[in-house]
Amino acid sequence: MNNIIALVQDGAHIVEQDPWVFISSETELVEFSAHQKLILPFSLWQKCQPDPVLRGEQQSVQGFWLAPDEEEEPVKQWLAVVPIIALQFPSFRDGRAYTQAYVLRTRLGWAGELRAVGDVLRDQLSHMRQCGFTSFAIRTDKSVADALKGLSGISVLYGRSVIQPLPLFRRR
Repeated sequence: MNNIIALVQDGAHIVEQDPWVFISSETELVEFSAHQKLILPFSLWQKCQPDPVLRGEQQSVQGFWLAPDEEEEPVKQWLAVVPIIALQFPSFRDGRAYTQAYVLRTRLGWAGELRAVGDVLRDQLSHMRQCGFTSFAIRTDKSVADALKGLSGISVLYGRSVIQPLPLFRRR
């Protein structure tokens, strides 16, 4: 993937060499080896994993992505073995991945890398961060350097979020 922004301890930065390859369908999988860092559709990820990974005994080499209409609960049993989860934004107007991110972080306890993919734009980044995303695959027709500025968009958050669980009136 290119145009990646990642959140790290010292802030956000542009990822120069992203090791992850986003696979959108099974037909794309034939050109890659089983040991490459792939982000697969969840159903395909399940089919490609060896038994020790599916039993939760071994870390997976690949991550998976969820479409907006997929539920979060079925992935719960594999959260300890998956290195990355990506959530898809098919359109900037489709906000279901915000809810998926919030559920993964708060209810299911996912602490790993959570990546926003698809129609990801600068104006959304600050809100995505509040929901728990830690990396962002910016649309390829947009400037990743310009999008990086979008993470400083909200200086005061009134409501609660993943990174600030107390609303403003409770913080006073």
